[in-house]
Amino acid sequence: MTSLDISELTGSRHDSVKRSIERLADSGIIVRPPMVVEQSVDNFGRKRFTDVLVFSGEVGKRDSIVVVARLSPEFTARIVDRWLELESQSSLPALPNFNNPAEAARAWADQVEANQLAQQKLVEVAPKVEFVDRYVKGNGLMTFRQVCKLLNVKEAEFRSFLVSQKIMYRLNGGWAAYQVHLSAGRFQHKAGIAENGRAFSNILFTTKGVNWVAEQWRVFNEQEEMA
Repeated sequence: MTSLDISELTGSRHDSVKRSIERLADSGIIVRPPMVVEQSVDNFGRKRFTDVLVFSGEVGKRDSIVVVARLSPEFTARIVDRWLELESQSSLPALPNFNNPAEAARAWADQVEANQLAQQKLVEVAPKVEFVDRYVKGNGLMTFRQVCKLLNVKEAEFRSFLVSQKIMYRLNGGWAAYQVHLSAGRFQHKAGIAENGRAFSNILFTTKGVNWVAEQWRVFNEQEEMA
């Protein structure tokens, strides 16, 4: 996924998209993507060279969704679909030699794994938000509200703490975690489509994240008492 892809998906000028990416990277909200030169041919057969920013991997996927959500929230669903399309294209395997038992067995194992990954993708972009809630319960992830109940803290108070400690921030009416905490495995970002067709974005606490933030919350309160 490149900045040029995002430009085409959202109908925004490419230079505007790149400026938005640079601003988000400067703010530490996303990881600065590498730049490459992409060659194309215009309508007159002339070669054109364009500097594009490239998003790749899970971090790149998350960051590109953040960029689109900042530019045009209504296109978030479209970029999720585009990522699924790109991933399906890159994962097409060569046909195995079924006359070779070892190769056939490996192909079967690969297919089982692929099916599991496909099921996970279906969960991530399920048309109902409650479907994601079931996924969270089954995978050890916790929502903001669940963590508040676990720590026995008021939601508004805990939200203020997360903002003041630069753990989470507001983004287009929702909430997002700073990249440093996503990279540390403390949160996971889930995006999908609600029943009304609107895109949604959830930040979920991992087991590691819950343990970490609980300790940060304890230290914060001790410091408040000593002040």
